[in-house]
Amino acid sequence: MIATMIFAAGLGTRMRPLTNERPKAMVAVAGRPLIDHALDQVAGPGPTVINTHHFADCLHTYLAGRNITLVHESPMLLETGGGLRNALPHLGDGPVLTMNADACWTGPRARDSLLKAWDPSRMDGLLLMVPRDRAIGPSRASFAIGPDGRLTRDASGLIYTGAGIVRTEGLSAFGDDVFSLRDLWLAMMNRGRLFGVEHPGHWADVGTPDGIAAAEAMLAGAA
Repeated sequence: MIATMIFAAGLGTRMRPLTNERPKAMVAVAGRPLIDHALDQVAGPGPTVINTHHFADCLHTYLAGRNITLVHESPMLLETGGGLRNALPHLGDGPVLTMNADACWTGPRARDSLLKAWDPSRMDGLLLMVPRDRAIGPSRASFAIGPDGRLTRDASGLIYTGAGIVRTEGLSAFGDDVFSLRDLWLAMMNRGRLFGVEHPGHWADVGTPDGIAAAEAMLAGAA
């Protein structure tokens, strides 16, 4: 069983004033908090871990009673790489499905698309990508998928959706407590072990208040 890590510890500065009294993961889209949209995409039979920091008590209260482990980051935020490494005692030694808690989706579940494409014999990492014409919001393109599925850096290519699978052994190479998963991906890319798969549905970045209405319109169009 693959473990799942959802990143929900950010300060949500771009989402202010909605995050002045709650974490970004508790901002509602289409009547449901973003954390539930994320869980819809990645929840599975393995362990599920969510990191917290900003207004952590809101998430603790909302998720109470669910089979989810919350890992609080204090006094400082560890970013995605440091946050994942900090949560490893609860995730085990195997690959981890990672997810950012600030997006909405149509189409197949992110978990299903990733697990279908995951091949640990070839891959140390697998990122779920979406073309610009099926992405809503200001996110920048950053990768291209080659004929063999390997990712290369390409600012005119595909947009990372915030979901992926990574082997975690490489996290031990980073000396700092605070670092991004992007650093781990680049190391994987240099070894030819970072791959991508395209999400066949639509995807909306919900990082700002303006993104809420756009995401709700996308979800309504898929109903």
